[in-house]
Amino acid sequence: MSDTASRPVRPEGPGGPERAGGVRFARPLLVAFLLAAAVDLAGLLGGLDTVHLVAKPLLMPLLAAYAAVRGGPRLLIAALLFGWGGDVFLLADNDLAFLLGMGSFAVGHVCYLTLFGRGRAPAQVATAIGYAVVLVVFLVLIWPDLPAGLRAPLTGYSLLLTAMAWRAGALGRYAAAGGALFLLSDALIATGIAEWPRLPVPDFWVMSTYIAAQFLLALGVLTAGARGTTVRTGAYREPGIST
Repeated sequence: MSDTASRPVRPEGPGGPERAGGVRFARPLLVAFLLAAAVDLAGLLGGLDTVHLVAKPLLMPLLAAYAAVRGGPRLLIAALLFGWGGDVFLLADNDLAFLLGMGSFAVGHVCYLTLFGRGRAPAQVATAIGYAVVLVVFLVLIWPDLPAGLRAPLTGYSLLLTAMAWRAGALGRYAAAGGALFLLSDALIATGIAEWPRLPVPDFWVMSTYIAAQFLLALGVLTAGARGTTVRTGAYREPGIST
């Protein structure tokens, strides 16, 4: 018997050697994402604008890379990268950058909606009604205090975001929580635009809810793929989310 034949064969993942090799990078990428998130939030708490400018643009590329090596579907990667585009645009403090950022996030929400639409779990009517009531009440209250030029774009964006948050529930509790937190994060931004009273260090709360939202949405998609019963994405069958 040859030396090679006498060695035990290590099982590979469903994607073969290339798939198994990619998974080795999952832990470092996840750690890098969490570290960048911690640095960004610490910078916001400490009033260190330069830290935020450096750390914020790293978040979504790292999370997208993590999702990619875990076998996440292309629509998830696209949603995260459009989120990155929104993050970068919103670093500039002007109306045009805000609209471009909102547009980039909107495309990301379309990606999420398309992905969630492949779920086998039925959407909950009661949840839809709840989200609709929250959206209508919020818009009615904030409308008079919004700049006239932003009312229509914000309303359209809010409808899209609310639909995404509602439909995310089809993928389970992680994605449902992520959708709700995304809605909360953007509501906090809207209250700032309307110049409503805000929590201390408002940007910290916006970013903390946003980071958690994107991570939970990604986690929801990946764990749904691991079960192989909720999301139908062709050949995508993730064996599990791992660090």
